[in-house]
Amino acid sequence: MGRYSFKAAVGLFAGLCLVPIVAVAISAFTGTFDTWTGLATTVMPRFIWATAQLIFFVGIGSAVIGTATAWLVTTCQFPGRRLFEFLLALPLAFPAYVLAYAYTDLLDHPGAVQSLLRDVTGWGPRDYWFPEVRSLGGAALMLIFVLYPYVYLLARAAFLRQSPTAYFAARTLGHKPWSAFLRVSLPVARPAIAGGVILVLMETVADFGTVAHFGVQTFATGIYQAWFSMGDRAAAAQLAFCLLLVALFLVFLEKAQRGAAKHHEAGKRVEAMAPHKLNGWRSGVAFLICLTPILFGFLIPVIVLAQMAVESGQNPFTSRYVHFISNSLIVSSIAAVFTVLGAVLVGYWARLYPSRRAEKAKMLAGLGYAIPGGVIAVGLLVPMAAFDNALDAYLRENFDVSSGLLLSGSIIILIFAYAVRFMAAALSAFDTGMSAIKPNVDAVSRSLGANGMRMFLKVHLPLMRASLLTGLLIVFVDTMKELPATLILRPFNFDTLAVQAYRLASDERLAQAAVPSLIIVAFGLLPVIILCFTIAGSRPRHHSEISLPIVGKANKKPATEVAG
Repeated sequence: MGRYSFKAAVGLFAGLCLVPIVAVAISAFTGTFDTWTGLATTVMPRFIWATAQLIFFVGIGSAVIGTATAWLVTTCQFPGRRLFEFLLALPLAFPAYVLAYAYTDLLDHPGAVQSLLRDVTGWGPRDYWFPEVRSLGGAALMLIFVLYPYVYLLARAAFLRQSPTAYFAARTLGHKPWSAFLRVSLPVARPAIAGGVILVLMETVADFGTVAHFGVQTFATGIYQAWFSMGDRAAAAQLAFCLLLVALFLVFLEKAQRGAAKHHEAGKRVEAMAPHKLNGWRSGVAFLICLTPILFGFLIPVIVLAQMAVESGQNPFTSRYVHFISNSLIVSSIAAVFTVLGAVLVGYWARLYPSRRAEKAKMLAGLGYAIPGGVIAVGLLVPMAAFDNALDAYLRENFDVSSGLLLSGSIIILIFAYAVRFMAAALSAFDTGMSAIKPNVDAVSRSLGANGMRMFLKVHLPLMRASLLTGLLIVFVDTMKELPATLILRPFNFDTLAVQAYRLASDERLAQAAVPSLIIVAFGLLPVIILCFTIAGSRPRHHSEISLPIVGKANKKPATEVAG
């Protein structure tokens, strides 16, 4: 492939990733003003208020839990710390809507908790008050429990990279560990924490399954209702445009905080900070703080779903479930391969010919990670349905042949939607692998006569195989969990595990919904485990013999004795 054809392919691919955004904007402004007025006076205030509340509660909750647990497992020593490092990331394997199904069965009026409460107290159904799980607060809790690992993983990586020099300096000036954390460690890690919170907010505004199950009316549920329940395509496009503005604003915040996230280490020391030993009640409190999100975000839901699956009597190996699993595996595999190939195309162009234009192409291609699946679905379905109708009309008129729904009625549009949605994950994996290869390797390869394609196949690909496989796996699992885009774009009689779980839960058949939900969680564990081992391997070693005098009562003790 020549340079100019390579450039044209990259530009075409990046442009195709912008199709949903452009289509949603055009569709929104081609509707009548009466539709805008009707939305503004009826559902829009309700959608804005509910979405704003979710963003606030989920952002605060995820930031607190993720930062606190990351700091404890990174810098403190207490029972179970090493195990918590791994377990705290496990809730990331859960789609939030699966967690919602589990807690609805557990906490609803006929559920195990309220039934036990009535049996123990002898109360009747109206003799007590119990928090309603099907509420905005319940949806916020579900999202917090599955999304806080974004903050935890980024904050932990930031704490691991910090040099202990500044922290020890604060301790020598008389600051307690808590004060040194607030004054030194937290400000340095703030950009990473902010980046994690913004990722959480992007997932929050994109969520459909959880809020739909709990009856919370947000922009995500409004798009689906306008498209399917009311058949109002103009209203769906205009609601999608409003949600798109929110998503793009979050992208702007993410880019701004990333640009401000540059700092330099105080020195060349790369050793880890010696963990501060916690004793007595402090050790118990740290243990409970780390155990709580794991308990409510992973252990309890898994136990509840397993019990529901057993009680349902469903066999996941019947031909019906094999069909759902095969559909999910086929479309997820194709989407993962296509997405990673697109990421290699765009990312390798930026590697071979670095320029501002190449970086812009990467940014445009990866913009879909912030766009909710429902917005992408509406943005793709409108132009592709118009193309299908125009092509069918032309063939009927000139050749008396019908092409049918060539694009909008096949898995082609579904795979394209997944590629747009998860291109950023594949690009991130590509950049991670490519960043480990020094530019000198490229220079040596060129001096030996290797062109771009041969250099990639013979040199780069073997060195970054692990990163590309990780990106492939992450896109594969994210595709399996994606719900709104699949609901809107899937062909007739093409149901995946996510669609089957949503359909059964919508019919209040939660026990039956547990079987596909557990299968989705099982697949979701794979990239989480790989990610945990990757971060654990990046932990720098600390020199156990470093000693530092501490000002105050402990001024005669070395730092290693104070830190344990």
